[in-house]
Amino acid sequence: MPSKGNLTKARLAESMLELIQTSGYSGTGLNAVIEHAAAPKGSIYFHFPDGKEGLGVAAVELAAKQFEALIAEAAVSAGGAAGAARAVIETLAAIVSESDYRLGCPVSVVTLEMGAENERLRQACATAFESWIAPTAALLEASGIDAEGARSLATVVVSTIEGAVIVSRATRSTRPLGAAADVVAELIDQRCQAIGGTR
Repeated sequence: MPSKGNLTKARLAESMLELIQTSGYSGTGLNAVIEHAAAPKGSIYFHFPDGKEGLGVAAVELAAKQFEALIAEAAVSAGGAAGAARAVIETLAAIVSESDYRLGCPVSVVTLEMGAENERLRQACATAFESWIAPTAALLEASGIDAEGARSLATVVVSTIEGAVIVSRATRSTRPLGAAADVVAELIDQRCQAIGGTR
């Protein structure tokens, strides 16, 4: 069972993650995180001695794990790469819509805001994206696509999803995500059919 300290640390990371999604990295202050997490005032620097940067890295890592779990779940339940990609995008569309278009991808937010200013945060974001590209590529390989082609297509899939989330939030519509789901699924099916793979 996690200790009280570990639970507080996890709660701080979860609060930072949620606040980044709604207010951005730069717009999220440590006091807001403490209030949101209902944590003791000294807890941030106890658990994250490097302050906001360390908390930001933890939030990005948490987002990476959550989306990686979503990919894994879709891979098991959707019955193939195209179906898995569609299931992931549909889940994201529901999250974005149900949040009244306030929630998006915190990794893209941190990348856009801090990628050119903070190397540690940039690297955390790069690692997060890689943690989504790699299992997507593995799923595509399992469908019969060669390793190089699977890696390339997985990069396109993840990049398309990221862009569609941003456009959906801007337009306050899930249509961009719906269009992305259709195009990505079709592209995967075409690649698989071209090499005689299975969906």
